[in-house]
Amino acid sequence: MSWYQNATFYHIYPLGLCGAPRQNPYGEPVHRLGTLRAWVDHLAGMGFNALYIGPLFESVGHGYETTDYRRLDGRLGTNQDLKDFVSYCHHRGVRVILDAVFNHTGRDFFAFRDLLEKREASPYRDWYRNVNFWGDNGYHDGFSYETWGGYELLVKLNLQNPAVVQYHLDTLRFWVEQFDIDGLRLDAADVLDFGFMQALRRLSEELKPEFLLLGEVIHGEYARWVNGATLHSVTNYRLYKALYSGHNDRNYFEIAHTVEQLGELCGSLYSFADNHDVERIQTKLRCKADYLPLHVLLFTLPGLPSVYYGSEFAVEGRKERDSDASLRPALRLEDYEKEPHAPLIAALARARRQEPALRLGAYERLSLTTGQYAFARRAGDREVLVAVNNADAPAALTLPARLGRYRSALRGGVWQAENARLRLELPPHGAELLLPQEDSPEGELPPIPDPEQWRAALAEQTRPDRGPESEASAAEPAAITPPAGKSMDEMSVPELQALILQKLAANGPLTDRMRREVAENRYPDSLRNWARSFR
Repeated sequence: MSWYQNATFYHIYPLGLCGAPRQNPYGEPVHRLGTLRAWVDHLAGMGFNALYIGPLFESVGHGYETTDYRRLDGRLGTNQDLKDFVSYCHHRGVRVILDAVFNHTGRDFFAFRDLLEKREASPYRDWYRNVNFWGDNGYHDGFSYETWGGYELLVKLNLQNPAVVQYHLDTLRFWVEQFDIDGLRLDAADVLDFGFMQALRRLSEELKPEFLLLGEVIHGEYARWVNGATLHSVTNYRLYKALYSGHNDRNYFEIAHTVEQLGELCGSLYSFADNHDVERIQTKLRCKADYLPLHVLLFTLPGLPSVYYGSEFAVEGRKERDSDASLRPALRLEDYEKEPHAPLIAALARARRQEPALRLGAYERLSLTTGQYAFARRAGDREVLVAVNNADAPAALTLPARLGRYRSALRGGVWQAENARLRLELPPHGAELLLPQEDSPEGELPPIPDPEQWRAALAEQTRPDRGPESEASAAEPAAITPPAGKSMDEMSVPELQALILQKLAANGPLTDRMRREVAENRYPDSLRNWARSFR
C-alpha cells in the first residue's frame, strides 16, 4: 500500500507564510525556509503526515512565473536549505510533495530570454506554443505567444517538443536526487499534455516506486487523469464546492450526491476546504459555526484530506480582484496558542491517522436530509459512524450500528448500541464521530478540550442571515449553439461553454451547479480539456 493512501496533508504557500517580498530582488539568498521547521513540528504534532509546499523555485513574484527550476527561490534561501528542510520533515515522519509548474515559465526563464534576444534564430523558438513573429504583445516584444489564462507573464511551453519534455524529466530527476522529495503537485494539470504526464509517471516510478503525482484539475471527468498510466490523484474541486455550498444552502444532498457520483474514485482524490487560490473557508461560510460539521466531513469522507496553513485557526481571507495576498499571509504560531479551532482539527487528524476505516474503508450512506447527514466507513470488522447537523436546532438520529460500543473522537465518552441501533443527539451545527471502542496501540484519542467552551467561542462570531449568495453569481452562458464544422481550437469561450453544456445535457438533466461551474470557467485551455473529457 502506498504512503499517500494513508496520508493527511497540510498545505503551505511558503513565500506568503515566510513573509517574503512580493517581487524577487534577485539578490543574496535570505534563509527564510528554515523558519518553517516550527510549522513542521506544529503539523506533525497535530497528526498530519504529509506536506504539500510550493511554489519553491526561483521566480519573479508569486512563484508560478518560474525563472530557474533547479534553484530554490532566493527569497527563501539556497538549495541546501531545501535539502535540509525536506530531511527535517522526514525526520518528523512527514512526506513532502512540491509544486511543479511545468505548463508555463516566466519571461526571465533562460529559454525565453534567448528568444527575446535572438528571435527567429533562437534554438528555443519551438519551446513555446504558437510563437508568431508577425504579431506583438503587451510587452511590445515584436512577437506574440500562447499564455496561461491570458496572463502574458506566464508563457506557455510546448510540451509536445521532445527537448522541453526531456528538460522537465531531467528536472524531476534532479529534484528527487538532490532533495529526496516524495511527490509533485502538477500546477494546471487540466491543460498539460497527456503524453507528457505519462512520461512523468514512468520516470517517477523508476526513481521512487511510491512517488505521488497529484494534478490540479478544476473541471472535467477526473478518471481521465487518475488512472494507471497518468496521475495518482487530482484536486477534488467538485467536493470543495459541495462542502461550502452544502452548508451555506443547508443542502446536504449536494455533498452526499457529489461523493456518490464520484464513487470509488473519490477515495483517491485530494480533498480540501480552501487553498492558496480560493477564499478561506471561514470567510466563505455564512454561518461560522458550520466550521465544525464541514471539517468533520472533510476528514471522514473518502479522499485524501488537506488543511491549508492557518485554516486550523479559522483565519479569514477574501479573494481580491487583483491580488491573492490576503489568501497567503505571513502568520506567527505564537499568535494562535489559545485559538479554539485547532484542537478540533488535531482530533480529526489523529482519528484519521489511528483508524484504518477512515483512510481505506468503504462508504455507506445511512441517513440524509437537507439538514442532517450520516454515513458509515467500514474496513473488515471495523466500523466508524459519522453524523453532522447544519441546522440551527438540535437533531436526533437513529442509525444502524454493527458494533456494540463506540467511542467519541470529538466529545469523549462511550456510546452503546441497542438491538443494532444507535441513537445520536446532535447540537445545532454539530457533529459526532464514533470510532470502535477498543484499546489502541497509540492510546485513547483525547477529546477536543471543553467542547462547550469551543462552541461558545464560535457563537461569539457574527452569524449573517442566510440568504442569496453574498458574492455575485456568474451569469449563465448565453444560449449559443456550438458552430458546426468549427474545431475546439477555433471556438470562443462562449462557444466552448455552450458545447460543454450541450454535452452535459446529453448525459442527464442540467443542474444549477453545472451551469455555474461552466459559467465560472473562462479559460479556453481548461474548457477544451473539459469538453474532450466526455466519452
